[in-house]
Amino acid sequence: MNAVKSEPPDLRSIRALLDRKEEQNLSPHATPNSHAVRRGEEASLTEGYRQAFSVDVDRILHSRAYTRYIDKTQVFYLIRNDHITHRVLHVQLVSKIGRSIGRFLGLNEDLIEAIALGHDIGHTPFGHDGERFLSQLCQEHGIGSFHHNVQSVHFLDWVERKGKGWNLCLQTLDGILCHDGEVHTPALAPHRNKSFADLQTEMASKAGGLDTDLVPMTLEGCVVRMVDTVAYIGRDIEDAIRLGLIRRVELPAASVAVLGDTNGTIVFRLAADIIRTSYANDFVAFSPEVSQALKQLKGFNLERIYLNSRMKPNSDRLRELFQRLFDRFLEDFEKQRTDSVIFQGFLNGMSADYLERHRPAEVVRDFIAGMTDRYFLDLCPEALRPNYLPGGIETG
Repeated sequence: MNAVKSEPPDLRSIRALLDRKEEQNLSPHATPNSHAVRRGEEASLTEGYRQAFSVDVDRILHSRAYTRYIDKTQVFYLIRNDHITHRVLHVQLVSKIGRSIGRFLGLNEDLIEAIALGHDIGHTPFGHDGERFLSQLCQEHGIGSFHHNVQSVHFLDWVERKGKGWNLCLQTLDGILCHDGEVHTPALAPHRNKSFADLQTEMASKAGGLDTDLVPMTLEGCVVRMVDTVAYIGRDIEDAIRLGLIRRVELPAASVAVLGDTNGTIVFRLAADIIRTSYANDFVAFSPEVSQALKQLKGFNLERIYLNSRMKPNSDRLRELFQRLFDRFLEDFEKQRTDSVIFQGFLNGMSADYLERHRPAEVVRDFIAGMTDRYFLDLCPEALRPNYLPGGIETG
């Protein structure tokens, strides 16, 4: 007798089974895919096989803004050294470390990855210096201060796909908005049950200059916020040593005793401490000893690396160039010079909804914020472009 062939299950059935298994296996504090919320329903997602937060990962990876990470400054700019960290590597490190911690804590690794890969999408060219220069210009033109975390959500929600946005999940966008790794946070517990209205309110408060404490709505978002620091603190030290800015023996002894003095050891000890301290809890935290050591190390980095004038000889020139480009493109937009690069390279094909939603200065802000370092310089008068600094002590 011939065996009766059974029809293979449809993709929705397989995905539903995966969702049920996920809810059984994840921590009760985790965010299952069945809880994902989007602004708009999409038939393709209902019929497809991918889980909700996996879709968000794919959409971020395929965004044009993600592609531009490749030439976005992390800390050190205008330096000819191929081994210095750029933002594309930083977000990958946050994703990898975050997913490793999330696995031990029983959290949703897809959500962690989506938040991690998207958290710096809104960064300007030339890192935090560029962010500061653009923020001053935004305030002068009455559109509020500029914050890269707010801009990251704005880009993914309202600028990408010619103003249509990616329709990402609320939990992903919230984690991106609340990722602030510069603030030292010993422990973090999620503020659950937010809505898209809450997201917009928090974005407006931050842009309006209010002292807003942004706390993620998910434990996965809390992990990414903590891991943002884990990923950059030791890496920035290695880059600074490579460039001859600091020496390893100068690291604070009390911090070294707890965390070590290499990036690999620092990452391992911080990640292990988060896992031990946070396991089975509805919060993410460092132990008191590790938190104090990390706080001391962040203070060292701030003084010796981030505020070190030796690495910022071009700061005044860049400030002037931000001013020049902002004024130039604002005038081009207001006078409808359609041959300008802001029309040809940014607004061409942009949806009418985007143009109706944004004031002229906001359009210019979005254009400049999205630029890579190289593209920004290419648009500046050649005679005014700053020179690159030497590549440091290691070139091979």
